Amino acid sequence: MQKQVYTSILKNKSKGKKHFAVLIDPDKFESLQILKLAEEAKVDFIMVGGSLLTNGNFETCVEKIKKNTNIPVIIFPGNNLQISNKADGILLLSLISGRNPDLLIGKHVIAAPMLRSSGLEILPTGYMLIESGRQTAALYMSNTAPIPGDKHDIAMCTAMAGEMLGLKLIYMDAGSGAQNCVSEKMIEQVSKHIAIPLIVGGGINTPGKAIKACKAGADIIVVGNAIEKSKGLLKKIAAAIQTF
Repeated sequence: MQKQVYTSILKNKSKGKKHFAVLIDPDKFESLQILKLAEEAKVDFIMVGGSLLTNGNFETCVEKIKKNTNIPVIIFPGNNLQISNKADGILLLSLISGRNPDLLIGKHVIAAPMLRSSGLEILPTGYMLIESGRQTAALYMSNTAPIPGDKHDIAMCTAMAGEMLGLKLIYMDAGSGAQNCVSEKMIEQVSKHIAIPLIVGGGINTPGKAIKACKAGADIIVVGNAIEKSKGLLKKIAAAIQTF
């Protein structure tokens, strides 16, 4: 399998172009409508994953998405069972905002042989959970404390450490259905001090919030929960990001 996802991200980052990724929860994937809308809106990536899967639908979900769209599919794994060679790539998440050893390296060791043989493009990613005003599924399942929303220096140093460790992406996430998204000031502080691409997600539920995150320095905007509630938002947010 050709390794093109990260090359594309770097190329567009150098041009100042922003990416838009739609996050699909396999437990809630019931209709192909969202894929049609994503195609029409020229979404850059489809991310697939969830903190908790209850229907065993992960592999089927990835396969169905790949059959019905040409948009690259990237796994955003909630655990080491969420791996499918039908996708194009996988975010190999290391939870650098927390101190849970299983999510820093433990689960990765278990998944490594499967990942090596999968043919997936591996995207080593420093994952940072940011306080969002409410307890999210990601926080509960990871058993870690988030970085406080006003501690921009901690976020900055954490991201810098991740880059120095050799991670290829930094992902700041307020969590699915977050009450507050990651602040512009925090995004700006982190973006200024790292050279690798920055992903931002959680709580982005309007075109205006997406644009503010882009202006602050985010390279990839991820939206999931808001689109599940209102699919009409997909095209509006995509158009906003594309006109940035």
